[in-house]
Amino acid sequence: MQLSFGSGAVWGERTDVTGSGIGPRQFGVLQDIQIDFDWTDKPLYGQLQFPVAIARGQGKITGKAKFAQILGLLYSDIFFGLTPATGQFAVSQLEAASIPAATPYTVTVANATNYNDDLGVVYAVSGKRFNRVSTPSAAGQYSVNFATGIYTFSSADANAAVLISYTYNLTTSGSKLTITNQVMGTTPTFKATFYTNYAGSGMALRLNACMADKLTLPTKIDDWMIHELDFSAFADASGTIGYLSTVE
Repeated sequence: MQLSFGSGAVWGERTDVTGSGIGPRQFGVLQDIQIDFDWTDKPLYGQLQFPVAIARGQGKITGKAKFAQILGLLYSDIFFGLTPATGQFAVSQLEAASIPAATPYTVTVANATNYNDDLGVVYAVSGKRFNRVSTPSAAGQYSVNFATGIYTFSSADANAAVLISYTYNLTTSGSKLTITNQVMGTTPTFKATFYTNYAGSGMALRLNACMADKLTLPTKIDDWMIHELDFSAFADASGTIGYLSTVE
């Protein structure tokens, strides 16, 4: 008797394009996957209450995978169908700094060389937010030079401890995907391989042609982010849906 236990494993590999950098992407730290085969029923009635025959009508195959590992290449290949670049759009949250005691009342953030955008300033002690202005002239005001990552404050805030949040770019590590507004009908496709093994008995399902139609990135306080990707399967160019393999 063949049984199955646990979440198993699932891989997706983009199929609508070929070339280097397109390879199998495993849904890491898989929590669960559900694949549904559904058909509409077409009953045939005569004069009696119950049908004399029932036939299958249209069918559909849908799947839902929940996983924890963050993998930019999986999102770019399987869901968006776009090519990522090396790098990161990074965030520095509440970076500690002290406004100088004398002019110039400026602070150069740690990642000023790769500075991108401002996310605000707060007082370190009270948490009260500053207001960004063109030229700071009162306490609680600041300006920022977006080209240099230098923050300027009013003399009224001399010696104040502040926390600065901002975004910056990294170019040597990570994966950065620029999400563009593509033409309607653009549909990246992939083949999906599902596998589960218990006590040496494996079950495998290959779906030759799939398209993802929903990606969810939920967060919770005091819990892990469990990503969810929904997809549908259809017949490939040869008319084949895929393969289902069991031991028995």
